[in-house]
Amino acid sequence: MDIHSELFKGKSFSDVLKDIYDNSKKKDRQINLLIAELKPLIKNLGDATIIVPLIKEYLDISIKNDEHLVKLAAVAQRLMSAAQKANPESGDYGLSEEEKAQLLKEINAIETNSQFVDSTLSGIQGTQKALGTLVQETDEDVI
Repeated sequence: MDIHSELFKGKSFSDVLKDIYDNSKKKDRQINLLIAELKPLIKNLGDATIIVPLIKEYLDISIKNDEHLVKLAAVAQRLMSAAQKANPESGDYGLSEEEKAQLLKEINAIETNSQFVDSTLSGIQGTQKALGTLVQETDEDVI
């Protein structure tokens, strides 16, 4: 088993590593964009107390998602190491039942976390739009 062997349908170890890297870069760009969009909305300390927790929540979710991918990569790496010693006819690739369960658990956690990230991001974007509208209305009332 090498770095390009399929771990599960449509994903090889190299794909998982690429996903980790791509997600990290994508999240970095998204976070910078989010902060840049929210910065103009912060006019006073009250605005900051509303907006900064949104940014923190987004960062925490991003970190959790990356942790799951890194754990999956670690399990896959053990799989590749064990496959060199394993009996291919048995189909177990040298993994214990616990390691197989951990791999499935990580895959499920990634899927669940991805859905949570998507829904949370939608909520944050909705809140961001509402805050933008509120700030705009407040600015109009002041003028």
